[in-house]
Amino acid sequence: MLLNYNPFILLPVALIEQSDIVTLLIIVVVFFSILLILGIRKSYKLKKENERLDKISEELAKQEEKYKDFTEGHMYGDN
Repeated sequence: MLLNYNPFILLPVALIEQSDIVTLLIIVVVFFSILLILGIRKSYKLKKENERLDKISEELAKQEEKYKDFTEGHMYGDN
């Protein structure tokens, strides 16, 4: 019976302690918290940029259009 004993079967269970699990969970939480903060920051910057572009777009739409019909004297104009 002693010849069939394998001490490496219990090795993974013996190496993982509660403090190791807590440390790993803390690392994972910190990592995802950093990703969340970076995502919120990026979202805020994109929102500000979108508002700036909307303002520019509204200003351009309010400007007087200075369109000149260039096809009147052209030989390919309306017949």
